Amino acid sequence: MTYDEHDEEWISKSQRKRECHALQDLGSELTKLSQGDLDKIPLDDELRQAILEARRIKQHGALKRQMQFIGKLIRQRDAEALQQAYDRVMHPFEEDIKHFHQLEKWRERLLADGDAALEQLVEEQPETDRQHVRQLIRSARNEHKQNKPPKAARELFQYLKTLMTEN
Repeated sequence: MTYDEHDEEWISKSQRKRECHALQDLGSELTKLSQGDLDKIPLDDELRQAILEARRIKQHGALKRQMQFIGKLIRQRDAEALQQAYDRVMHPFEEDIKHFHQLEKWRERLLADGDAALEQLVEEQPETDRQHVRQLIRSARNEHKQNKPPKAARELFQYLKTLMTEN
């Protein structure tokens, strides 16, 4: 294969080594998981056995060869899917936190921008009850002006949560 700067398939030897080491690192992390967490990751029998074998090996050289073998097995599979499954096991609430922050941003946008933000919400979520959301926005703004507890703002958040969870 000839080198062409514009050829997207060309990968340097150093880059390939970095990718191999990254897969070995993923394999190493998989060997450190508890059995319960390992069961949550979709592994075929060959890869699962290689990981379990690596747990039993105590000799440094043999363990290094086993980790290289695990990296090779991961390379032959969907490494990205394995990485995502590992990340979900290690950070189980990350998606929930992202969803929560997204809901908070929508509430803040609705309270700050009013109808413009509401139109955007309706575009994304066609089953939005415009009148109900407008009423909650008005009530939340009035509560804020009068230094009252943010009951309507909480109701707006709950409405958005229900609306976006159903879809």
